[in-house]
Formats: sequence, C-alpha cells, structure tokens
Amino acid sequence: MDREEAERLQDDRDSFLSLALDGYQRCLVLGGKYDMRVVFRLVSLWFSLYTRHDVVKAMHSTVKEVQSYKFIPLVYQIASRLGISKDGQGSISFQLALVCLLKKMAIDHPYHTMFQLLALANGDRIKDKQRSRNSFVVDMDKKIAAENLLNELSSRHGAIIRQMKQMVDIYIKLAELETKKEETNRKIPLPREIRSLRQLELVPVVTATISVDPSCQYKEGSFPHFRGLEDSVMVMNGINAPKVVECFGSDGHKYRQLAKSGNDDLRQDAVMEQFFGLVNNFLQNHRDTWKRRLGIRTYKVVPFTPSAGVLEWVDRTVPLGEYLLGSTRNGGAHARYGVGDWSFLQCREHMTSEKDKGKAFLRVCENFRPVMHYFFLERFLQPADWFESRLSYTRSVATSSMVGYIVGLGDRHSMNILIDQTTAEVVHIDLGVAFEQGLMLKTPERVPFRLTRDIIDGMGVTGVEGVFRRCCEETLSVMRTNKEALLTIIEVFIHDPLYKWALSPLKALQRQKETDNDTDSSLESSQEVYEGNKDAARATLRVKQKLDGYEEGEMRSVQGQVQQLIQDAIDTDRLCQMFPGWGAWL
Repeated sequence: MDREEAERLQDDRDSFLSLALDGYQRCLVLGGKYDMRVVFRLVSLWFSLYTRHDVVKAMHSTVKEVQSYKFIPLVYQIASRLGISKDGQGSISFQLALVCLLKKMAIDHPYHTMFQLLALANGDRIKDKQRSRNSFVVDMDKKIAAENLLNELSSRHGAIIRQMKQMVDIYIKLAELETKKEETNRKIPLPREIRSLRQLELVPVVTATISVDPSCQYKEGSFPHFRGLEDSVMVMNGINAPKVVECFGSDGHKYRQLAKSGNDDLRQDAVMEQFFGLVNNFLQNHRDTWKRRLGIRTYKVVPFTPSAGVLEWVDRTVPLGEYLLGSTRNGGAHARYGVGDWSFLQCREHMTSEKDKGKAFLRVCENFRPVMHYFFLERFLQPADWFESRLSYTRSVATSSMVGYIVGLGDRHSMNILIDQTTAEVVHIDLGVAFEQGLMLKTPERVPFRLTRDIIDGMGVTGVEGVFRRCCEETLSVMRTNKEALLTIIEVFIHDPLYKWALSPLKALQRQKETDNDTDSSLESSQEVYEGNKDAARATLRVKQKLDGYEEGEMRSVQGQVQQLIQDAIDTDRLCQMFPGWGAWL
C-alpha cells in the first residue's frame, strides 16, 4: 500500500511538472509582462531536474519556440552549466539542449553572450596558479565545451569573435601587468603591445550598456564600438595594483574602466550586481518605492578569466573612508572638523590594546566625534540642494542596507562604500564576501550592515528615525512580497557551478590582512575541503528565513524586523567586537 501511494504521488508530481513546464513555455511564447519571473522559474526547474528525460524534452521544445532575448538576463548562469554531464550527473541530451539554446542566443545577441563564452574558454587562465589554486574553481570540461561552441559560431560570427578575442587578450595583459611599488598612485605608460590595439569596429566598449533588441538587429551605430585605449594608465593602491584605464568609444566618449587581476573572483561581483539589478526591477514596479526613487546603484562587471576582468569605473565618487579620513595627499573631514579628537590610528591602537572591548569602544567614541554632516554643507550650498542630497543619501543607505542584509553582504569597511559627489547616493563595491561569509572571517562580522555613527550623522537630526526607517520598511516589504521570485533567482545563482560559496580560510585571512598587518595567524585550515553544495543550500535557507521575517527564531512583521536589524547594527556590544580595520567607531 505504501509503495502504491508513493507511486501515485510520484505520478501526480510528474503530471504537475509537465503541466507547469508546458504552461511556462506557453507564457513565454505569448506573454511579455511576467517574462522575467517565468524565465527564472523555468530555468530553475531545468537546473534542478536536468537528469529527467521529460524535462529535457520540454527544454528542447522551449528552445525552439521561445525568442532567445527572453533568456538574456540569465546568460551567465546558463553558460556556466556547459560541460556538466561528467560523472554521470547529467544527461547528454541536457547538454545538447543547453548548447542549442546558447548557440541561438549567441547568433541572435552576440554582444550579450560572447563575453561569457570567452570567459569560460579562458577558465584555466590563472596568473599565479600555485598561489591561486585554493581560490578558483577550474573546470576543464567547461573550457572545452565553450571552445567547441565558439568554433561552431565562427561560421556565423567569425569576425566578431576574432576582434573580441583580441580585445579580451589586451585587457587580460593590462590587468596582469606587473608594476613596481613606487608606481602606485601614479600614471605609467602602457607597453607597446597593449597600446598598439587599433579600433575594433565590431566590438562594443565592454562597459557600455547595450540594450537587448528583441528583433536581433544590431545595426552599425546602435552601440559605441571600441576605438583604442589611452596611452597611460593609473596604478591604484591595493594588494593586486588594479589599473584605471580610459577607453575611447566611437560615440566620442571616454569610458573609464578598472582592469583588475588577483585573488578576488570577479564572477562573484558580477553575480551580485545581477541580483541588485533584479531587486531594482521589483522596486521600480512598486508604487511606493518608485515614488521614493528607491534603488541600488549598480555598475558593470565583466570577468574575462577566473582571476581577471574589467569593472566600470563609477565616476564622480569618493570612498567614504577617503572623505572622512583623507588620503596621503590631504586630511579628511575628521582632521578638518574634529579638532582635538583622536586620530583613526589612535582609536585603532586603543581598541587593539585594551582587554575590555566595550569600555574601550565607548572611550574611543567620546574622543572621535562624527563629522559626516559636513559633506552636505561643503558640497551643496543651496538649501534645496542640501535637503535633496541628504534625502537621496538616506534613501540609498536604507535600500542598500536592506538588500545587503538579505544577501548577507559583508566586508563593508569605509573604503568599500563610495559616495556620489553630485547626488550623495552610496555605491557598494567589492562584493566578494556575500551570503554571510563574513561570519567565517577570522574576526566574525556580527552586524547586519554598516550603520556606524558617521553614516547616521549624514542623515541629519532625525538619524535612523523618519526617512531611513520608512525606506528600510518599504524596501523590505517589496522584497518580502517578491519572496518567491527572489528565492528562485538565488536558486538559479546557486546552480551556477562557478560560484564559490565558501570563503576559503586562506582567502578569509587575506581579506582581513588587506586592512590589517597582523601576520601571526596560522594558515593550518587553508587545506580544508570545500563543500560547495552544502554551503549553497545553507545560504538559500538563510535567505529564505530572512525573507520570511525570522530573526533569532521568531517570526517578525516588517516593522519588527527592521527595528531588530537597526538595533543590531548600532549595538555597541556587537560593534566593539568587530575587526579593528573595519573602523566601527567611524
């Protein structure tokens, strides 16, 4: 009887599944309004049931009938499933359907698909293999599958692929360019082999936004194409010395870009930016959040290899830490306005030397007063502009805090948050520590987001009350309303085999050494076995709990959840335990 019952349940499940797949397919063929949610749901089903014959059959039929542009938002995740049929995990027919879909997308929309395929084909191209073997997932099956697909596509788009390869090679060389220590924060001339790249009239500027054309007619002039690089680059400060380069577009604009190579996987940043873009979509479609212009500032991230890629340079911004503390060239706002206060280094030394962290933190706070409100007084001289910019700042801090909390974004020290000098919106960069990996750091991060005294000081006299709290509630409410869609998106990201969920202990240690010179730590645990799937499942479960409103084992309303989060973020007991380089008093 039990067996019969189980078989009946399985039959019901199978018929519902085929009905769902058929319904999703028809919705995509006929619809327009709910395309994004349907595509995510459909792809999620494909990925979780890719060994089943009926699912693969439905997939083949969907690939034939549905317009390829509807899959473009997920091109990164679809491409990363190439070559996954090893070890009997997947069926050959799933790979055939996948290749068929990618081929169709690449033929119809080469500018939205080829860069992902080229990045997969460069999957084993890691600069220092010995040092980086713990940090990157290298899958030769994926590399070979991507190369085969590119060879097939060369009959249709051979010229485009050749020019794209030229450009990608130049950018990888630029990112991996060796520089001397004394060249930091200086302009250096480019080597001749990089400088000699002529204009590539078939390749768009890599960080330019090209809108997807459903008719697949990408005529000449519909996007700015690549016309070469500036003769010199600026070498930035940092462990991997990223380079700022200016790229000339055919539209007459100069596009500033950051070529980066090293131990940080830019694919993770690309996935997070993708998630932020989708949340923005939901916020745009909700009346209250649209009216308040709530959203997260995003920028383009294009990985070319596991360890190198290009990011869009966010113009007119300054890191929060640079404004408050200053760089080597000039003193920051604390030096200008906090006369008689302790310096940042004094605060840090006091926090490191004292045993009682709570007392030490309160002492530091007494001797280091917040000065963020001067940012608005300095830059916005008209009362209306001052008010508008402060409102914009508060709204963007609220939105990014809530979305950052849901995806467990960590490592939010003051140099990882930029502030736009014309609109006062905040922009989060360096998104490699996500899905609560901050708890795995040597000094675990106990706060849900950065809401330190200087951040609150910029919000004006009401602080976290009023605008900030209301915008947090509105953002969280929209995310909880779209819970199913967001979880589907997270699931699709989790199925991305390139996304390394666990922060390896070696990488975790390096994260906190970048801002701290602590060298006496042991590296024993760096050889721990990485169990990606378990970490991914744990990450999804935690995101689901947050979207359900569970905090500390209790179900909370939106207002109750926001109250709890604000309380945790400003809790001195949590802040005093933070890693000193994070600057909890700043």
